[in-house]
Amino acid sequence: MNKENLKVYRTSIIITIVLSIITALMFFGDFKYEKPDTVYQIYLDGEKVGLIANRDELYDLINKEQIEIKNNYNVNQVYPPNGFKIEEYTTYNAETTTVDNIYNRIKEAKNFTIKGYTITIKSKDENTAPKYIYVLDRSVFENAIKNFITTFVDATQYQNYLDGTQPEIVDIGQIINNMYFDETITIKESYISVLERIYTNTEDLTHYLLYGNETEQKSYKVKKGDTIESIAYDAKLNVQEFLIANPNIKSADAMLAVGQKVTIEIPSPEVSLIYESEVVEDQEIPYETETKYDYSKSNGYRQVEQEGVNGITRITKQIQVKNGEENSQAIIDKAKSIEIRPMQKEIVTVGRKVNYGTYIPITGSWAWPTNSPYVLTSPFGYRWGVLHEGLDISGTGKGSPIYAIGDGEVIDAGRGGIMGRNAGNCVVIRHSNGYYSAYAHLNSIEVKTGDMVSSRQKIGTMGDTGFVTGVHLHLAVYVGVPYNGGYPIDPKRLWNLK
Repeated sequence: MNKENLKVYRTSIIITIVLSIITALMFFGDFKYEKPDTVYQIYLDGEKVGLIANRDELYDLINKEQIEIKNNYNVNQVYPPNGFKIEEYTTYNAETTTVDNIYNRIKEAKNFTIKGYTITIKSKDENTAPKYIYVLDRSVFENAIKNFITTFVDATQYQNYLDGTQPEIVDIGQIINNMYFDETITIKESYISVLERIYTNTEDLTHYLLYGNETEQKSYKVKKGDTIESIAYDAKLNVQEFLIANPNIKSADAMLAVGQKVTIEIPSPEVSLIYESEVVEDQEIPYETETKYDYSKSNGYRQVEQEGVNGITRITKQIQVKNGEENSQAIIDKAKSIEIRPMQKEIVTVGRKVNYGTYIPITGSWAWPTNSPYVLTSPFGYRWGVLHEGLDISGTGKGSPIYAIGDGEVIDAGRGGIMGRNAGNCVVIRHSNGYYSAYAHLNSIEVKTGDMVSSRQKIGTMGDTGFVTGVHLHLAVYVGVPYNGGYPIDPKRLWNLK
């Protein structure tokens, strides 16, 4: 017998023996083939909770028992907690537990979830933790974001920007070139724990985006003599912030009724809307004053020989605005500057019979501190609940001259000093009649403490020292010594600027 035949012979013998054994077992014993069971291992945060025989029963039980969640959020389905995992196994003689048992263990350990969307807001600052917003309906977030945007941008202009239909600037106006959020915002479908704050309507989410969770909303009853400006200032708001909190009031010039209730709330935006624009606007150039002295007249004598007239220059500037606030990095296209009305200087005769002090009224005799044209970026007033005690002026460029606004004595010149380290290089001048002027963020200082300076004398150059977002001059005016009993006033009052 050859090897191949021997191999076939042996195989047939083995098959015969196996069949004989099976036949004997079936004839003499109770042999029965058992099919393996399918079971499901439940995990919660990586820990085993137990085995169950039917996973659909567990899902059905969760959905059946959590009626309160379904009613609270108006949903049809409730899901297991985050961290829940289920794996299918095929095995023999598995010891399973009841679905009720597993349900109770899960309920005691973690909160159940509902299906919705998670919005992640991630700052560019790696040390800032991401923020999370939860919604059931994606449109709630999309509409809230639109409301947030149109709080700071005119709704028609925003739509024109989206559609690419912004009208060209004819005389004055604005074109938005770019708009974006400073944060990275992503949205994805997810299972949300009912322990989280879940937004179900646009109004609540809009309020959160504008004010956050920590603000205190108050109401105020209008009294006789109140204006929007006075109410806002007393509440540590600027006028725009007041209008945001009271959307039913359409403008800063709106009339308020005595007894009318208004909302007082300081914004604290959760996201940062930035837009970059080209703006063409008419800018007032404050008139200069030429003073003549008459030593035969008493110190209080003042005669205007020629009325001063502010000039008007039409400027084109590139600006960046963050949540409605223009930053200090404005750039003026000087080639496009057009003089609409020339400035006419004021000529006054001042008595100086008594040789001490200098008569300086609150308006009409102060020099402008920068070259022209310039940009007013941040006004005097409250911003996010903190008083901005001066006026920010930019657009003339780093290293451009800064001038004293009036005659006086330099009482501080250096880094920080009276104004604090955030002011960077700073000069403070004491004028007559109790006025003080301060010039912050200078690139260089060209006077020293104790110097006597004259109006329009160069005292330094524009810079970006200290805590700043760009090159500009922070001009502050005080009645009394700054931070030592004095109080700030709006510098624009000196020139009757709007």
